[in-house]
Amino acid sequence: MAGSPDGDKAGRSSDIADNNLLTPHIHALGREWRISGRAAQTPPSGDWRTWLIMGGRGSGKTRAGAEWVHALASAAPRCDLRIALVAETLGDAREVMVDGASGICRIARANVPDFEVTRRRLVWPNGAVAQIFSSEDPESLRGPQFHFAWCDELAKWKHAQETFDMLQFGLRLGTDPRQLVTTTPRPVPVLKALITDPTTYLVRMSTAANAKNLAPGFMAVLESRYGGTRLGRQEIAGELIEDRADALWKRTDLEACVTRAYGPLKRIVVAVDPPSGSGEESCCGIVVAGIEENALSSGGFGRVVVLADCSVEGMTPAGWAQAVAKAYARFAADRVVAEVNQGGDMVLAMLKSVDAGLPVTMVRATRGKFLRAEPVAALYEQGRVLHAGTFVELEDQMCDFGPDGLSSGRSPDRLDALVWALTALVLDGQGEPRVRGI
Repeated sequence: MAGSPDGDKAGRSSDIADNNLLTPHIHALGREWRISGRAAQTPPSGDWRTWLIMGGRGSGKTRAGAEWVHALASAAPRCDLRIALVAETLGDAREVMVDGASGICRIARANVPDFEVTRRRLVWPNGAVAQIFSSEDPESLRGPQFHFAWCDELAKWKHAQETFDMLQFGLRLGTDPRQLVTTTPRPVPVLKALITDPTTYLVRMSTAANAKNLAPGFMAVLESRYGGTRLGRQEIAGELIEDRADALWKRTDLEACVTRAYGPLKRIVVAVDPPSGSGEESCCGIVVAGIEENALSSGGFGRVVVLADCSVEGMTPAGWAQAVAKAYARFAADRVVAEVNQGGDMVLAMLKSVDAGLPVTMVRATRGKFLRAEPVAALYEQGRVLHAGTFVELEDQMCDFGPDGLSSGRSPDRLDALVWALTALVLDGQGEPRVRGI
């Protein structure tokens, strides 16, 4: 009988069997990007040249970029599509855009492209090609041409404006060339210009919007530490935070300092601001700078060139000491200048343990950080400091440093290292630091 217990049991068994058969299909459907992707991660309709996604850390920017590129490349059985993938460095392009957890090769469920490492390109089975480029080499974009481009973390690019300009000249294939820019917002000129461009379609995404795909408790930890701070608004909410009114530096001024043209350097120092502790949040400020040999500005003083920010985070004392020695060797420096307020003789001993021949000058702060930084800021105002590239994390601290320190309350480790480097090269005796050397 239809209504008998045995009949109900048979019906339930049939339903369970059907559900078991459907489960893999349901899971597969859930993995389909058109189903699982959020509206903000979907290419906008209408007429636009640049799709700009400004989002917080872990908000899903990279996944949106990878899915967009893969969909374009897989659209036709045979095609000659050419796509540019541009990142801060070649390593970032590979580790984030191509092979990262949300990279193109990881999200591709069909038509998986082949990554030709030596040629720095992805090749799809249908013939579509995506080449990777670095903001460290804008000239590499001179010559190639593309239908589409994906620019990742534009606000961090070393030679942002020059690289972006070179890309625009090459974005000229097909009937409707377009580009996607995914970035954590920083008020750098190239990004601010894009935001106001009428051909830009702007999307904002917060980390919280992607919380279901992040580790449990991750958002709670971030909010407890950075909620309401300038850093949190930028890195979590994806807001574009302008410079502090009372900061010693402005981004427009720092942008004007960037150059790749400077004279021979007569002296190079590696300045170190050791961390007060250890762990994932600790940072050892390491800044490399040199003073020009021939190019002189008003007053007969050589210009100073900031060569690199080699700061490291989450390192043991042995780890950051090795990073200092590596920077010293890489730039053929003349001396290491290390602050010893935190750690004293331990700092010297640690540096000597990784390289006994390392020439170390120990400096000790006797004034507050703001008072030490003011004379260095004056050097910038006088046009006596150049930057051999864009140093995003360092410049973030410079433009957020006021009389009460950083708005986040954290130590300005990178800035401290910069101050020690320029003080040693210029303020303490024209390249000959008047401090104790060993």
